[in-house]
Amino acid sequence: MTKRTSAKYKIDRRMGENIWGRPKSPVNRREYGPGQHGQRRKGKMSDFGLQLRAKQKLKGYYGDLTEKQFRRIFSEAERVKGDTGENLIGLLERRLDAVVYRAKFVPTVFAARQFVNHGHVRVNGKKVNIPSYRVKEGDVIEVRDRSKQLAIVLEAVQLPERDVPDYLEVDHSKLTATFVRTPGLSDVPYPVMMEPNLVIEYYAQN
Repeated sequence: MTKRTSAKYKIDRRMGENIWGRPKSPVNRREYGPGQHGQRRKGKMSDFGLQLRAKQKLKGYYGDLTEKQFRRIFSEAERVKGDTGENLIGLLERRLDAVVYRAKFVPTVFAARQFVNHGHVRVNGKKVNIPSYRVKEGDVIEVRDRSKQLAIVLEAVQLPERDVPDYLEVDHSKLTATFVRTPGLSDVPYPVMMEPNLVIEYYAQN
């Protein structure tokens, strides 16, 4: 099993939730946490515990971002006018790796990061290999011609368990996606409940 795959499964088990909605998640079989005491750890969580878990879940969902990266995005969400929680979700969804994943060009967020890193993606006709690159409304994201026949792409397009959200316009025959608008929390098809309000509370106190 690759390091990435085991990391994905670890995050699911730690959260006790199938955060990507994948059919193979270990949580589908066992809902308790990892380790020999996992079954006994079902006590009531403190407010801090709930806030911390909400932050780890959101951070983990986007490919287990580092604390530094996530904190920077949060600080930016606070600075922008409007609801901080909605801004945070909008900024995370504008990451290039998140858009590539949402467009179903690859099967997982982790694969999306690697896919962008390896230079398979163009934005408005230019190669971009930075997963955290922030797309703007109207940007056209496409898989470069040489990469369109890769097995990972052909498989991802066929995946039945994920739908493309309506803030993207995707043409799977050409493998292009247009980022139509920045989504809010209710627009994003998370398989589990995300609670950016608890993330805000966590950073307010820490």
